[in-house]
Amino acid sequence: MLHSVITTEITLKIFLLCSAASVLLGIAAAFVMTRNSCSSQSFCITIALLPLAVQMVIMLVNGNLGAGVAVAGAFSLVRFRSVPGSAREIAAIFFAMTLGLATGTGYLGLAALFFFIFAALKFGKGDEAERVLKITIPENLNYEGLFSDVFSQYLSSCSLEQIKTTNMGSLYELQYRVVFRQTQPPKAFF
Repeated sequence: MLHSVITTEITLKIFLLCSAASVLLGIAAAFVMTRNSCSSQSFCITIALLPLAVQMVIMLVNGNLGAGVAVAGAFSLVRFRSVPGSAREIAAIFFAMTLGLATGTGYLGLAALFFFIFAALKFGKGDEAERVLKITIPENLNYEGLFSDVFSQYLSSCSLEQIKTTNMGSLYELQYRVVFRQTQPPKAFF
């Protein structure tokens, strides 16, 4: 189990075996993420395909682990430079990269063991009633306390997570993390 399937060289059979393991473990990791938290579809697809991408990088550098980790690390910076992620999302990216690193070096049993530990810990478990609410308003509108009466009526909790400008600075996009009082948001609210 803790032995690599790659002995001296990478054959087509070994390559396909490692690739299949990467894809299956990546899809399973994405399933665990979606089961335990609110994640976007694009993030789930990224988690599903990231082990395969990292595995390919490791195999392309022909076993030079240091070069492979450096290249895969450069790829992972793309996520951190684009949209700030939550700690759960960043950990999921590192987890998916670790799966790819293990399958790329041929340690398929170790990758499977690591995945089962990940799944058993119920990684990414979040509040099932928690949602992200985005509101776009004009920049000249004072948004502090603007929605407090509506929020107090329909939400059990809310926190302002992010404020960013859109439409060349003429609009603000407010992103709230909210929990509705009911299990389903009321239809009249939207």
